[in-house]
Amino acid sequence: MLKRILLIDDELGIRKIVQIALKAIAGWEVLVAASGQEGIAMAQTEPLDAILLDVMMPEMDGIATLQQLQANPITQRIPVILLTAKAHTDEQQQLTTLAVTGLITKPFKAPDLVQQMRSVLGWNE
Repeated sequence: MLKRILLIDDELGIRKIVQIALKAIAGWEVLVAASGQEGIAMAQTEPLDAILLDVMMPEMDGIATLQQLQANPITQRIPVILLTAKAHTDEQQQLTTLAVTGLITKPFKAPDLVQQMRSVLGWNE
């Protein structure tokens, strides 16, 4: 079954790499949003299997975006994986207290990203 992933990241390079990697390696359809607001709007109108959400973004950061997604009955059941460049253990522990499905740190290698996502989401096809 085709999986639909929404990637919310303000960096064009990351969006391109992730989109190409997930499509080429896993065969997943990847929708992209450049901001939290855009991502929330897409999540409300598109059927999604998961959301990859960058933590550090201007205007509305990943945490604020996550809170809005979780407060909305339409989007609250979509699994969210945070993408973060924060490598400090205490910051990572703070992020794990949020109701997220998983946490993936940047930088990452494309095949590892697919494997980590499958593991976190329990998609073992």
